[in-house]
Amino acid sequence: MPARDPHERTSRFLSLILRHAPDTIGLSLDRNGWADVAELLATATAHGTPLTLETLRHVVAGNDKQRFAFSEDGLRIRASQGHSLRSVDLELAPAIPPAVLYHGTASRFITSIRQSGLKPGSRQHVHLSADRETAIKVGARYGVPVVLEVRAAELHTQGHVFYESDNGVWLTDAVPVRFIEFPAR
Repeated sequence: MPARDPHERTSRFLSLILRHAPDTIGLSLDRNGWADVAELLATATAHGTPLTLETLRHVVAGNDKQRFAFSEDGLRIRASQGHSLRSVDLELAPAIPPAVLYHGTASRFITSIRQSGLKPGSRQHVHLSADRETAIKVGARYGVPVVLEVRAAELHTQGHVFYESDNGVWLTDAVPVRFIEFPAR
């Protein structure tokens, strides 16, 4: 079994704090999801998760999905997408999606998706990938992966708005069943 990245725990912690629960350590995010780096380091350390600027920089630069980003001046940090906090607005501009996007999920969710389509659940948006390989990796995090094809361009022409996050994840509010291609059973 390969050695785990020593910064994986920090990445998971940042996902929790910057996407879902900044208040658990007393951190505040602005309306666009940005946190002051100095405040993050201080509050994390005070709550039992010591962080250094060097570790933070390593996690941001080394994250294969570019889940986090520093502001241009390096004084603020935020999650690139995936927020469950309704108060966060990443200020993403609407974008025209490619013809097809992909959604990776676990096989145990297929029955529900066949009935209700793709919904954001606790997040603000449904997350879609530009390529099948990424969708497989996403689905594998939750169990036996299944990749669904979403007819994104067609959905867009029907008035659904799409956004592309800074790290290349495509976002939309929901995907009705009729726009989803399921793999053969």
